[in-house]
Amino acid sequence: MDCRATKKHRYDLVVIGSGSASFAAALRASELDKQVAMIERATLGGTCVNIGCVPSKTLIRAAESKFRAEHSPFRGIDLHAAGLDFATLIREKDRLVDSLRQAKYQDVLQSHDNIEFIAGEATFISPFEVRVGDRVLAGKYFLIATGATARIPAVPGLSDTRFLTSTTLFEQERLPSSLAIIGGRFIALELAQMMQRLGSRVTVLQRSECILPAEDADLTDALTGYLADEGITILTGVQLQQVSGNGTVCIDFKRRGKQQRVEAEQLLVAAGRRADTSGLGLEQIGVELNKDSSVKTDEHCRTTVSHIYAAGDVSGNPAFVYTAAYEGKLAVDNAFGESRTKDFTILPYVVFTDPQVARVGLNEQMAREQGLDVDVVKLALENVPRALAARDTRGFIKLLRKKGEDRLLGASILAPEGSELLMEVALVMRYRIPVHEVAGMLHPYLTLGEGIKLAAQAFDKDVKKLSCCAA
Repeated sequence: MDCRATKKHRYDLVVIGSGSASFAAALRASELDKQVAMIERATLGGTCVNIGCVPSKTLIRAAESKFRAEHSPFRGIDLHAAGLDFATLIREKDRLVDSLRQAKYQDVLQSHDNIEFIAGEATFISPFEVRVGDRVLAGKYFLIATGATARIPAVPGLSDTRFLTSTTLFEQERLPSSLAIIGGRFIALELAQMMQRLGSRVTVLQRSECILPAEDADLTDALTGYLADEGITILTGVQLQQVSGNGTVCIDFKRRGKQQRVEAEQLLVAAGRRADTSGLGLEQIGVELNKDSSVKTDEHCRTTVSHIYAAGDVSGNPAFVYTAAYEGKLAVDNAFGESRTKDFTILPYVVFTDPQVARVGLNEQMAREQGLDVDVVKLALENVPRALAARDTRGFIKLLRKKGEDRLLGASILAPEGSELLMEVALVMRYRIPVHEVAGMLHPYLTLGEGIKLAAQAFDKDVKKLSCCAA
């Protein structure tokens, strides 16, 4: 350690970024009575509140409201075409984002006297100092939490063509008549269904042979069918060759040996995200990056420079707002004396399509690849009374346990509001509750949660032969 640099310390912790990892870290350091600087070069709050989770989920719900008004499974209800003022939807989204940023970020910062917010771009000029404009900030510890940015694939002509990302899509005030989407994972599918329901004609172009390639084939096949039923064209196994046009966008590609073209009014690139380390000067101070440009960290969130930590999307770990916050707090605890390690063994996550994809732990594909001998139950929602009453039996609940044992290894759920089932399974796994106890627990009748009980029972009995409200 450079003793001369130590004398310059002005802050105990300098946080670069202002998203969920940054706030979790800063608030934890504040609790420990540390002096904190938080530096942000763009908008306070990071991805989630500004351009990610919040705007996408409110617009997804708006699109669902329109869809429900036009499509009902109940006879006796008059259906009608729901009018759409897209510009108003965007303005209402902006109001929600502004209010949450004020309440959950700006007001929170102002309530902590030992956290100083600094607007500007941070660049390391030494391992213990960053420059922000005309200021030099010295710190004992640093946290890099600069998030991620849209990954733009190297397709000829793409850089010369006007296209949207998930960020700029939410800034549009006019709904395109047609939309082509490059990508077939979380973000692409959520936005594809949202835009189709709002009135665009959507085509999804996915490089792999299925959407959501990390999930089991039965789940991706079923979801593909449900999305296609709503009019979304899903093309998998696509080899992109050329993008052209600034009026109508033309995408040329090969698929299964045939040359094809898709034309659309607008193009959305949703092919994943990549860590954003631009402008930080990490190479000058010895902070190493992984091949995908993410910051290399150990199990304590420490980089290759011992007093510099990284958390959230920039570190290449699971790209969720809650994992980022978890890492931010863990990094601070470790910097100031603890020795905690990251643990993503039981990581629940959701894809906000309709029906939703919700998973925790292993899926069947992963278990087989690991050579595990597993028992699998797959409960179709037509066996769940709540789904029958709602007249929406799309999807299933799939549970895995190791053969000969009574512990869950994972769950894959495809269901309307399936996310609301996920934490019961996660807690069962976290606290190693035997499957037979889940099967015997009281679950309220006519709740979707009853499906977890029925799926647990299905390991040992045919639930199709049970009375609808039998224990």
